Amino acid sequence: MFASARRAYESGTKAAPSGRELEAAALFKAARQLESCRQDWQAPDLDRRLDEALRYNQRLWTFFQGEWMAEDCLLPTGLRLNLLRLSAFVDRRTFEMMSSPTADGLRALIEIDRQIASGLSTPVVEAEVSARAA
Repeated sequence: MFASARRAYESGTKAAPSGRELEAAALFKAARQLESCRQDWQAPDLDRRLDEALRYNQRLWTFFQGEWMAEDCLLPTGLRLNLLRLSAFVDRRTFEMMSSPTADGLRALIEIDRQIASGLSTPVVEAEVSARAA
C-alpha cells in the first residue's frame, strides 16, 4: 500500500520538461517523420505523409523564427542571426521538397533537425543562462 502511494507521489512530482526539451522533442519528431518518408519513398500513402511531415517541420521552424526575432530573445545576436539564416535555408528546402520532392532532398532537413535537437538536448549550465540574460 505504501509503495503504490510513494509511486503515485513520485510520478506527480517529476519536473515538467523545459522549453529546450520540448523544442528538441519536436525537432526529433520532425526528423523521424521526414526520415520515415525518405526510407519508404515508394509507399502508396507517401504524398499524404510527406505533406504532413513537411508542413509540421515548416510550422516548427516558423515558430522558432518568431522566437529568434523577438526583442526579448536571450540568445546572443550572432547566434540568432546564424539560426535565422539556417531557418531561411530550411524554408527554401521545404518549398523545394513540396514542389519537386526527392528522397535525397530530405536529407538536409533531417540532418538539420537532428543536429539542432541534439544541441538543445545538451544541458545548459545555469551560469551560461544568467550570462546571456545580463
